[in-house]
Amino acid sequence: MNKIVIGSDHAGFETKAMLIELLEERGLEVIDCGCYGTESVNYPQYGIAVAEAVSTGKVERGILICGTGIGMSIVANKFDGVRATLCKDEFTANACREHNNSNILVLGARVTEPEMLKKITNIWLDTEFAGGRHQTRLDMITEVEKNR
Repeated sequence: MNKIVIGSDHAGFETKAMLIELLEERGLEVIDCGCYGTESVNYPQYGIAVAEAVSTGKVERGILICGTGIGMSIVANKFDGVRATLCKDEFTANACREHNNSNILVLGARVTEPEMLKKITNIWLDTEFAGGRHQTRLDMITEVEKNR
């Protein structure tokens, strides 16, 4: 993976700026879908932009940030093929990649400390999907998407 898409609402704007720096330091090309300031915005438009980029295959993975991460999780998971996972600690960051092949990391800027957000992001980027029995489970989820 050499490219990643990122988006946030106003509550996640400062965290997004911090993570863009981290991502670029890791050598990733970052596509910033907004928002671009701390003035109040409607989070769904940014969640949609990131989830659409992942769902259509424009990029392999993305990151979404809002106050709690809940709203962004809800909107992103409406898209076929998206497995957006809200992470608040190192364990969930590892497990969502290893077991669920998460392709969108969702973070809550108002509920998780900045240093933990960096740790979560690095773990999420570095952890590989384990496959095996976990792929069987993801295939079951894909069937639900196809048959709805």
